[in-house]
Amino acid sequence: MFRMSIAATALVASAYAASAETFNVTIVAGHPPVFRWVKQFDEAFVPAVSAALEAQGHSLNAMGQYGGAIAGVGEELEAVEAGLAEIGTCSSLFDPAKLAVQNVTYYTPFVSDDIRLVTDVMHDLHQNDPRMTAAYTDNNVVYLGAPTALDDYMLMTNFPVTSLADLEGRKIAAPGPAINWLSGTGAVGVQGNLTTYYNELQTGVYDGVIVFASAAFPGRLHEVAPHITRFGMGAQFAGAICANKDWWDGLDPQVQAAFRAGADAAMDWYLDDLEGFVATAFAGMEAAGATVSDAPEALRAQWAQNMDNAAAQWAASLDAGGQPGTDILTLYMDRVRAAGATPLRDWDRE
Repeated sequence: MFRMSIAATALVASAYAASAETFNVTIVAGHPPVFRWVKQFDEAFVPAVSAALEAQGHSLNAMGQYGGAIAGVGEELEAVEAGLAEIGTCSSLFDPAKLAVQNVTYYTPFVSDDIRLVTDVMHDLHQNDPRMTAAYTDNNVVYLGAPTALDDYMLMTNFPVTSLADLEGRKIAAPGPAINWLSGTGAVGVQGNLTTYYNELQTGVYDGVIVFASAAFPGRLHEVAPHITRFGMGAQFAGAICANKDWWDGLDPQVQAAFRAGADAAMDWYLDDLEGFVATAFAGMEAAGATVSDAPEALRAQWAQNMDNAAAQWAASLDAGGQPGTDILTLYMDRVRAAGATPLRDWDRE
């Protein structure tokens, strides 16, 4: 009996060892790890996936390729799609052609500055509406989760702003579709992103940027644009963690669950860290000499009302191309209103 027990134990151990696997994963991000949506991989995603895989008898070998090592900003989806990396940041903000409906928040400014509200709504839509995930599947990637929600956008300039007239003729940089927010202000919109803002402000390529505090402070933008005006342009969805579909489809469901658990852990870590950092960012910029002011409600309303309804134009354009632009716009606005947001403009009802 004792010998049989030993033999059985040895057999189980042998089978366990044979099934154990090390998953080699390359993770790509165009931004450097100073930014939270990149830092989340090493701080939360990789440790959580490793723990979940170890519980199954497996292990993870993750290699982070950040800061443009194999893909620049906006090139990450293509790198994951082609299999150059198994996992990466699919930045809808910088890949609007491929992830069109994901940019709905950037066409609806002045809706909500609540980071968690925007995160919850967008994550829920991705999990429960196939029209949201179709864009990923069409590009050979899979949405894992961990939405990159960006805190309330504001205006940072090298000159004071007390009225929209102050923006007349000024060159203001904004990312992707956020450039539409400058319509009706008199400013000249210039495409830009966080990797170039500092140098281009310093050299006078433009006079200000539309940006969010949690990136502005570590990027030291207050040194070259010390006038900070909070307009409440809103929190935004800029992307998420995605995986190569061919690689993903080859994984056992339990292993897939481990990577999903990693994305959930990354989302929790990201939101907790972001919310705690926003106040620190403003305090740090003020301590360094920046001037922070809140735009009066009348000025906020004037900016919002003067804008073109780019959301309606965007939705109509997607509709014409066979994508559910109007449906997603209406769905998103209905969801945020139901969650307690009070938009300055109901973009879907005009």
